[in-house]
Amino acid sequence: MAIKFTLNGELREEVSVSPTLTALEFLRENAGLTGTKEGCAEGDCGACTIVMVRNGSGKLEAVNSCLLVVGQLDGAKVVTVEGLSEKGGDLESVQQAIVTEDGTQCGFCTPGFVMALHALRHSGETVTDEVIHDALAGNLCRCTGYRSIVDAARAACAGPEVSTIDDGPSDPQASGAYEAQNQLYFAPKTIEELIARRLEYPDAPLLSGGTDLGLLFSKQRQKFPVTIYTQNVDELRRIEENDRSITIGAAATYTDALPHIESAYPSFGVLIHRIGSRQIRNVGTIGGNIGNASPIGDTPPCLIALDSVLALRGPGGAREIALEDFFLDYRKTDLAKDEIIDSVRIPKLSKGQIFRTYKISKRYDQDISSVIGAFRLTLEDGMVTAARIAFGGMAAIPKRAAECEAALTGKPWSEETVRQAATAIGKDFSPLSDHRASAEYRLRVAENLFVRLFRDIEGADDVEVMAL
Repeated sequence: MAIKFTLNGELREEVSVSPTLTALEFLRENAGLTGTKEGCAEGDCGACTIVMVRNGSGKLEAVNSCLLVVGQLDGAKVVTVEGLSEKGGDLESVQQAIVTEDGTQCGFCTPGFVMALHALRHSGETVTDEVIHDALAGNLCRCTGYRSIVDAARAACAGPEVSTIDDGPSDPQASGAYEAQNQLYFAPKTIEELIARRLEYPDAPLLSGGTDLGLLFSKQRQKFPVTIYTQNVDELRRIEENDRSITIGAAATYTDALPHIESAYPSFGVLIHRIGSRQIRNVGTIGGNIGNASPIGDTPPCLIALDSVLALRGPGGAREIALEDFFLDYRKTDLAKDEIIDSVRIPKLSKGQIFRTYKISKRYDQDISSVIGAFRLTLEDGMVTAARIAFGGMAAIPKRAAECEAALTGKPWSEETVRQAATAIGKDFSPLSDHRASAEYRLRVAENLFVRLFRDIEGADDVEVMAL
């Protein structure tokens, strides 16, 4: 079988390329399209940004080609900076605006900026300065300065709404299976087929967005004998919402889930914006963030505090487990070798419930967390009647702070109460010191988050200052 995709409007059929070769390396070395640059090779700088249309959606999305592998291109439309210019040689609108507004100096980062703005121009969004800054958050420039690039974005993207439908050739059909260079790559289209592959190859990594696993391909040059891709399973990309809960499929992207989360839990939505740029959110998944079981994963503390339930599936059928019980030890979970994560169900807030989450990291955006605190409180008549509190970065797994919860529950809602609860943090956690933060720092920060929580809920003026 071949990997089939369109590249700048032309059909490509690859039969011998490694399925886990990064898309960036393929574009530069195999296709000779060197406009796409390699900077950080980990999805931070945006120099490798390309645009893709996937799953027949017609939606143009900016993605980091350094974290994608060739297998993920199967069935997609891919556009690089070389594919934007008109046939007569005229520059595309974003390219022309970059020239007109003096938006480039050395030019190394420019193709990535152009592609990020090309996706924005075709997004159909109402383009404000806030939206422009969000669209450019995943692109770094060290010599031009952002003012002229933002001016170019205003000129090229703030006009009439542009259709999200791509007018290129019809979508190629994904093959579903591929073998080359002693590697197998499977992209099942149904849950049943995915579970069958999982049963057949229990040690094969499950690849979804690749924003974490992709580093093994881009940085460490690992080649797995078998890789199983999950995002072609429509059922795993579902998002269902009712009056009681939101259910998010394990392969649904942050971008697709974000509107639902922002509406139900605004503080959680802010956190997801900070997890990564649009390029990352367009492919990364909450299911993947849960599955890699990192103790500093961004979403698990929030999901635990919200009392979320995880649905797992295997040959024996489906089962559900409280998310807090899924994490057993460092990078160890309750997921059996023949199971997959199906979805996570997040209860909506009921009357009197308040949710907040805070992330502490060296950079505000797109950085690994030192500490994450997530708090769901139920307040009635000035009393804390229930509390669910979870932290990341404080133990080998994301976990609840039982002593802190007990110190809050049944007490008056006051700063004195939250300060007393904060003193219990040392009973709940004994964090380690590492290159991100010392144990002492983590404990101190976690304690201070309780005060921030109180002042945030009470609308104190100094909350933003405390966040710096």
